[in-house]
Amino acid sequence: MSLRIKAVVDKFVQELKEALDADIQDRMMKEREMQSYIEEREREVAERESAWKAELSRREAEIARQEARLKMERENLEKEKSVLMGTASNQDNQDGALEITVSGEKYRCLRFAKAKK
Repeated sequence: MSLRIKAVVDKFVQELKEALDADIQDRMMKEREMQSYIEEREREVAERESAWKAELSRREAEIARQEARLKMERENLEKEKSVLMGTASNQDNQDGALEITVSGEKYRCLRFAKAKK
């Protein structure tokens, strides 16, 4: 009878070892699958991040170009404004002359009156 008990115990131990080995193999396979999944997701995130950074750089460069263009336009406008800045007035003139001041220089324009018939 002790041989039967030993045989049953040995069979139980063998089945337990096989079950543990199968469980270990299953866990190792799941771990590899999870690691593979994590690596794939990390690659996807890195690709999206790279694309986002490239788009950000492109937009920043475009903004810098537009700012430079606007700065040039503003400078040109200021130059034009300083050249054209002046006033025109005929309020103080009883002869109807138009006085224009441009860049600090005064100009006086006389009007010709229409002859009455």
